[in-house]
Amino acid sequence: MAAGIASSTSITSATATTTADTKAIAGNFTQFLTLLTTQLRNQNPLDPMDTNQFTQQLVQFAGVEQQLKTNDQLGTILASSKASAAASTSSLIGRSVVADGATTDLTGGKASWTLNPARAAARAIVTIKGSDGSVVATKTTTLKAGTQTFDWNGATASGLTAKDGQYTITVDAIDATGAKVAVDTKVSGKVDGVDLSGTEPVLTIGSSRVPASAVKSLVASAS
Repeated sequence: MAAGIASSTSITSATATTTADTKAIAGNFTQFLTLLTTQLRNQNPLDPMDTNQFTQQLVQFAGVEQQLKTNDQLGTILASSKASAAASTSSLIGRSVVADGATTDLTGGKASWTLNPARAAARAIVTIKGSDGSVVATKTTTLKAGTQTFDWNGATASGLTAKDGQYTITVDAIDATGAKVAVDTKVSGKVDGVDLSGTEPVLTIGSSRVPASAVKSLVASAS
């Protein structure tokens, strides 16, 4: 329901903006037409308007008219695009997704990330930071080639248990030769809502916000 309301608000806002722009251009169009007809009506019969000048004004007249039509069409396309985005992303509510990202929620002492190193890493230092940017914990491990899960139980470097909330990881890895290994990070979770107020739909996963374009796959629900 929240997604539907946000969608309606976004489309209404876009339509209102387009309408305002169209009225502004229409006002200029009407003013231009009035000036042109007044000029023709009051020209000197002994010294009529130059043909080339008149042709240029007609071309300008046609250009403004075309701009009005183009704005109407763009407004329709934008409204249709936002409605389509609302329909497609709203269907993700309640679904589990995997998306690009390094920030996820620690809930009940459980947090996990999906790591995908470019190749096997002989040593990988995983640094976990809190929402304020401070280092909460570090762990040295090895990474095999391919996709794998990194789980964290909330244990901090001081031996305490971190509070539930958002945490971000960075991974510095090297292979057996000492060469740096790039590690792609992804997060997963159930979509709780969709924010359609911006230029791109944003999914709400717990307290995290993930752009719809960052979603890489859907996870089948457990039967």
